[in-house]
Amino acid sequence: MANKAVFFDRDGTLIEDPGYLNSPDQVKLLDGVCEALVELKAMGYKLVVASNQSGVARGIVTEETLEEIHNRLKQLLAGKGAYLDKIYYCPYHPEGVIPKYRKEWYWRKPNPGMMLAAADEMDIDLEQSWMLGNSSRDIEAGQRAGCRTILIIPHHKPAETDGAKPDYKAVNIREAVNIIKKHIRTSQQQAGQVQASPAQPSPKPENKPLAEAQPMPQLQTEPETVEKPQEEILEEKISAEEQNISGNKTEQLLSSILEQLKGMHREGMFDEFSGMRMLAGIMQGIVPFCVLISIWFLMSPTRRDSAVLITLGFAILFQLMSLTFYIMQKRK
Repeated sequence: MANKAVFFDRDGTLIEDPGYLNSPDQVKLLDGVCEALVELKAMGYKLVVASNQSGVARGIVTEETLEEIHNRLKQLLAGKGAYLDKIYYCPYHPEGVIPKYRKEWYWRKPNPGMMLAAADEMDIDLEQSWMLGNSSRDIEAGQRAGCRTILIIPHHKPAETDGAKPDYKAVNIREAVNIIKKHIRTSQQQAGQVQASPAQPSPKPENKPLAEAQPMPQLQTEPETVEKPQEEILEEKISAEEQNISGNKTEQLLSSILEQLKGMHREGMFDEFSGMRMLAGIMQGIVPFCVLISIWFLMSPTRRDSAVLITLGFAILFQLMSLTFYIMQKRK
């Protein structure tokens, strides 16, 4: 039985993309990557990287340094119990400065060469596989290989409007894993419904007596219509077109706003819990309590100014602590 796989772009999908990464020290995993790889491995997927590395052709990094970078990536993943099955990369580029690597190559995305090679070497069924990346060339390569595709674009980055259209979009790799899980559940449910409802035999036609001839219905003449002048018809067409254009613009604007809000909401769903934010919330809740106590002391028949000042001082202190925690959380 053939294997299934999830193919990943490297920079901007698994690790941060500083632009032509050329040192192992620059390797930094993106949030949620290790957990996502562990989940996908538990679901039975082979995990394969397919990355364009034109920095080799441009003289920015050597293949030896690239090997060190990939070893560093494997070490960081292994430290959290995550592993990759294989890493493929294409060092060629037709505009490279190193003659050895200055050429177009069928491995370079959007060509599907790396995925086709992985399918041959690792016995992968590409129709059961996925391609995850942050650019249209990743999506096109996945589609040309026969995989399903997910474009990972955080909401604060502009979405690509040109190029191949992905099957799904996600704001980060954690949402991409949830999309794959949902797709599998839906496929299993549909397969179960097909098995549960076998094909029914078509009913045999009954021998019914011929119906008696019915009299022909009387044809009704349509009322005469009064033709409108050409000028009035032209004005109505222009008015309708203007309304359609206005309506389309409004729908496009609302759709764009809704898509932006959805993206912000989805990315917020995957934020990690913050202890600083919790402490700030507790301190903020104590502030109105101190203010109420000071008001109670102020309205008391045996009014004590010192008690009022003390409680107000506590309120100010807790408010300052709350603001401090919020600022520390943002800087973190």
